[in-house]
Amino acid sequence: MARIRAVDGVPPLPVGGPWQLATTPSGTCAGPDDLAGLDGWIPARVPGTVAAALREAGLWSETEPAPIHDRDVWYRTTFPGTGRARLAFEGLATLCEVWLNGAPILASRSMFRAHAIAVDLAGANDLVLCFRALKAELDRPAKRGRWRPRLATPGSLRHARTSLLGFMPGWCPGIDLAGPYRPITLTPLPADAPELAAADLRASLDGETGRLVARLRVEGPVERATLRCDGRAVALARTAPDLFEGELLLPGIAPWWPHTHGEPRLHAVAVDLDGRTHDLGRTGFRSLTLTRPFAEGLGLAVNGVPVFCRGANWMPPDLVGLGCGAEDARPLLDLAREAGMNMLRISGITLYESLAFHDLCDQMGILVFQDLMLANFDYPHDDPAFREELEAEIAALLDRTQLSPALCVLSGGSEVWQQAAMLGAPQAVWADSFAGERLPMLAGAVRPDLAVVPNSPSGGDLPFSTMAGVTHYYGVGAYRRPLEDARRAEVGFATECLAFANLPEEPSLAAMSLGDMEAQRWSNGIPRDRGADWDFEQVRDHYVGLLFGVDPAALRRADPERYRDLGRAAVAEVVEATFAEWRRARSATRGGLVWFLRDLAPGTGWGIVDARGQPKSGWYALKRALRPVQVTLSDEGLNGLHVHLHNETAAARDLTLRLAFTDAAGRAVAKAERAVTLPGRSSQTLSSAELLGRFFDATDSYRFGPPAHTLGHASLCEPAGAVMAEAFHFPGGRRIEPAETGLAVTAEGAAIRIRAERHALGVQVEAESARPDDTGFHLAPGTERLIAFPGVMHLPRGRVRALNARETVGFGHGD
Repeated sequence: MARIRAVDGVPPLPVGGPWQLATTPSGTCAGPDDLAGLDGWIPARVPGTVAAALREAGLWSETEPAPIHDRDVWYRTTFPGTGRARLAFEGLATLCEVWLNGAPILASRSMFRAHAIAVDLAGANDLVLCFRALKAELDRPAKRGRWRPRLATPGSLRHARTSLLGFMPGWCPGIDLAGPYRPITLTPLPADAPELAAADLRASLDGETGRLVARLRVEGPVERATLRCDGRAVALARTAPDLFEGELLLPGIAPWWPHTHGEPRLHAVAVDLDGRTHDLGRTGFRSLTLTRPFAEGLGLAVNGVPVFCRGANWMPPDLVGLGCGAEDARPLLDLAREAGMNMLRISGITLYESLAFHDLCDQMGILVFQDLMLANFDYPHDDPAFREELEAEIAALLDRTQLSPALCVLSGGSEVWQQAAMLGAPQAVWADSFAGERLPMLAGAVRPDLAVVPNSPSGGDLPFSTMAGVTHYYGVGAYRRPLEDARRAEVGFATECLAFANLPEEPSLAAMSLGDMEAQRWSNGIPRDRGADWDFEQVRDHYVGLLFGVDPAALRRADPERYRDLGRAAVAEVVEATFAEWRRARSATRGGLVWFLRDLAPGTGWGIVDARGQPKSGWYALKRALRPVQVTLSDEGLNGLHVHLHNETAAARDLTLRLAFTDAAGRAVAKAERAVTLPGRSSQTLSSAELLGRFFDATDSYRFGPPAHTLGHASLCEPAGAVMAEAFHFPGGRRIEPAETGLAVTAEGAAIRIRAERHALGVQVEAESARPDDTGFHLAPGTERLIAFPGVMHLPRGRVRALNARETVGFGHGD
């Protein structure tokens, strides 16, 4: 059912306070009566985790995480209240028993299930929860799967409904997740008031008309039910003694769009039962269709408009406490939106996100690709108890997100099919009927507007085929393929891609005490696939050597700071080049999601945002690569340089396109300028020959003598002259030998203007206690960039450098 946010303006109330926590050896206490005289109780936050409570008490540290799953953990509180009420538990990790006033009321075996229980309160109420030792459950003998993945251990996790976070050596800290990590709330149930027991609501868009179909089940005497949305209302018809049904038509409704393509408009939804208002939150009206058969690669259209989906894989903002409120998710979602991301994937190795997360994605116009919490293992779908628990989990997920327009894709899990196929299993083994047949039926019954895919990856003769369905593409990246492989692989839709050991910026390294690259702490922060004889720092170093022609190992020993500078720059160059390729109008690619958004721990993790919440070079590169109004360049060999223009916004744009080719001294050897009109939600391509009106070896392919230029530069400018987007081409490679570039910085209030007389490669802006709105960008000869520092009132102190510049220019106080 759709989530009831409030009744007559009163939301569900948090239960209890203060809470206390204590631990006992596994199985020593059967219930609350056995806790008498137990010592060692400490304060605990709810929602929260055992690890977070122990950390606040000084009894646990994430740098050396002590086990938690080997013991039972007890929570207790007392709260006032009388009469009938609904007690709701939104997330209990993982084996949990609950007692109210000494009587058992719940036994939950899934971290992913929410529970709501009608209870009778008795004035002063004692609530006790016990989280049983998960290790004891995992140590029990159980039927082995047909394959054993390397990702997570032990193999018995295939039977447990808990997150794989904490069980994946090599890239995730071994933090045991236990406790009431989501809210526990109480809703009074007045005996004389009608109650909305269930609300099945379907929002859709038919042309310019929104449709909101309602099926309400009520308890208690109800004479009249009214559905309200967007200031309009319809009386629902009684179709059974406890059932009301009807449809509210909303002609001319403002539709919901991903933020890159329009405004994510939301509309309040409420149900009145005899004048008592039940707030059901907000919804958006949109259509979602496939632009091609899934076997040719996932492609999505929103409201009939094809959308290039781009973004990242989402990880919990706080791996220790599993914070789930808007205050936890908003800073990261703000960064995702600022970087031009319009999709986030919740991988099957993590956990279902909170309602606050989905609300924010709805508000911000960020699509959600949702995996089931299934990953790599051979799950026992033939076990009736497991299947029943999983189907209840799916139903709960779809119910609580029923009105979310951002939720767009539901996947049967992560790398389940791939794992079996890579171990040599035939299709009859890896293509399970639950994901391929049962899941679409379950989703269609509640959310027929979702695209359902059996697994991530899946879709081809082998599930990891790059050209079909959805793929995890690591050709450019982990497999160290050349940049051209991003085109050669004909990627359809990459739900994972571009994983590197991403270096935090220098201020963050200092703040996290990670300056010593030879220390064990540095090594522990480097992600690696379990069992592999290489790690993702070596992947990054490969592209440093490929792009800049240096020996990374030698440079690391001789000049560690420059080694780090080139490491950041290599990631940025690969990210921008890959997405430029994938966004071409003739590209087969319809989506790319980097692996992943935020680091799970301090270090050089896969995240493009570090553990402190500060962007890394990959984030800045994505921000440049994912602009809704964009220009990119592609080297088409003998066909010259192609200029690709994109306008994903609804409005047509009248802009000026400039193309220039300059030599090492910064002199223009060829250039062109043209007024262009970009219709709304369109792309177009122009060749360098068409723009110049003559032959010019823009890609240095004909080689009639020495190359005339070292840089190709395209810019897309507004009528007033402001540069909206830029792109660069390096026919002879990226030259990083230090030279005089004429790099200069002037202060303009709380911002700086940076200029270069000659090409400046990888301009880096570093500031104390502030982040720039861009860094790692290039400057063409004679051009400039205005760089601001979000949230800063006064210009901070910092410095500007470039990979190929001898100059380092300071700014701010003391420059």
